[in-house]
Amino acid sequence: MRAWFKLLLVAAYLASFHGYYRERLDALGLGLPLAMFLVLFGMLAGALVLGAWTRPALVRWGLALAFALSAAMFDAYTHITQGYLTYSAFVSMVYAGGFVDEALQQYGAAIGLAAAKASLLLVGVGLRPPAAPRLPRGLPVAAPALALLLLIGVLFVRAGEGARGLPVMYTPLAYLTLFGYESLNDSVGPRQPVSLARPGAVAARHIVLVIDESIAGNYLDINTPGGIDSHLGGGLPGAELFNFGYAASAANCSADTNVTLRYGGTRADYLRINATQPSIWQYAKAAGLRTVYLDGQRTGGALQNLMTRDEQRDIDQFVQFDDTPVQERDMAAVAQLIQLLHSPTPQLIVLNKIGAHFPVHDKYPDAFMRYTPALPRGRFLDVVDTGERAGFAGGAQDWQRYRNAYRNTLLWNVGEFFRRLLNQADLSDAVLIYTSDHGQDLHQRGNPGLNTHCGSDPQAEEGLVPLLVLQGQGLSTLDWQAHLAQNRNGSSHYNIFPTLLLLMGYERQAVIAQYGQPLDEATHDPFTFNARYNARLGAKPDFRFIDVKGLAEPNAAQDK
Repeated sequence: MRAWFKLLLVAAYLASFHGYYRERLDALGLGLPLAMFLVLFGMLAGALVLGAWTRPALVRWGLALAFALSAAMFDAYTHITQGYLTYSAFVSMVYAGGFVDEALQQYGAAIGLAAAKASLLLVGVGLRPPAAPRLPRGLPVAAPALALLLLIGVLFVRAGEGARGLPVMYTPLAYLTLFGYESLNDSVGPRQPVSLARPGAVAARHIVLVIDESIAGNYLDINTPGGIDSHLGGGLPGAELFNFGYAASAANCSADTNVTLRYGGTRADYLRINATQPSIWQYAKAAGLRTVYLDGQRTGGALQNLMTRDEQRDIDQFVQFDDTPVQERDMAAVAQLIQLLHSPTPQLIVLNKIGAHFPVHDKYPDAFMRYTPALPRGRFLDVVDTGERAGFAGGAQDWQRYRNAYRNTLLWNVGEFFRRLLNQADLSDAVLIYTSDHGQDLHQRGNPGLNTHCGSDPQAEEGLVPLLVLQGQGLSTLDWQAHLAQNRNGSSHYNIFPTLLLLMGYERQAVIAQYGQPLDEATHDPFTFNARYNARLGAKPDFRFIDVKGLAEPNAAQDK
């Protein structure tokens, strides 16, 4: 009876993914690939059952726990993102491991459901089996290990692909093994010092890069009729605006984009450049600039977006806002920026804002609740970029309330931010480049899912960000106007790093040869963002084209 109970639990868990299997079978169709898939599926499922007959209790329960945790991770990811857990997405999750507590808050219900479901597998494998004298000694222990090695081999040969439709408990374990192998064999080389010639002078006393968080390029009034008031329209006191309109982000995940903005990776060579070439801080210090990093997102000295302690050592002033409520962080950051812009010391200032990352329920004060109905307030006052989505099922009304809360957040963290900056800052000898790390899929097409970005099969809006330059009135720096009409709605994050280097006085042709086109030249950008930033094992990056004509247009009237 115990044998049948174990088999029933394992079979019930496998059968719960029937839709996942059917989708894969439909994609393969009849033929040799289907036959090979069925053989591999049978081997993995059979090895799982054999593993459940492992005699040593410690080994058996260890195997059960490993499989259950792996299966729960896969299941939770699929439920949350409505997408398949690719190897690239798995690596991104590993890099974001420092925020596991926030993820548990954000998606606690989905993770709890996946864990409860995986308990079937845990008990089915872990429960003491009856005697099985016909099994060769050692086979129950060896079978799951050999099956896992077989899948790892398939994934290695196919650059991380090949696990779709197979028993899910093997996939994250195989990914983890491959990631460990890659980490041990990482040979990109050491970080290089600054070697570019710098024949020119720094173009302005203060060079500022503002990286906002989760700001959709098509939700601001400077880009879209009826967009949110950014306070950047009309006459600007003491400043000139050069709006490059829509731009393509480097990727649709924060860490991938931020590290590329700090190290200058190009589409053709971003992994090597980001890993081995000088940071923006090193270039700034070589140009005689003081380096300042304003981090509105983390506290207590915590690092994010793949920043390391080695990189931090090149930052002269590292500022976080430990005692400031989340809702006030961008206002505290702009106050600090205003103070820095009054300094006589030449500086490179990089600001990482709070912006509009989920949860957007409480990222704006009551006075800025202009758009309703909005998400319920009061539960996420101290949450930066995750939080429990109690009651958020991803339905049409949920997203309607989300979009309105998002608009209110933009009124505060973008509009009020720039209002204060323009009215109080000394921009007379400053150049400020503004963008966001990625855009947002706000589910205006009615597509399913709970996520707004970082999906493995993203909507175009996830890669759509604003891009503009602010500088002091009459300040002579780069000729922004020369190709503005051509570059508008046609540039990308990849044009920002070379622009910063030119502002620091580095030699133009050398900069272009290594980092690509700056914004004061015709960018000829392909207008794509990378949906597979962590392209591993010979896999190619997945660059997705943004068709501006096909964007989902925000409509506040429809969300009332």
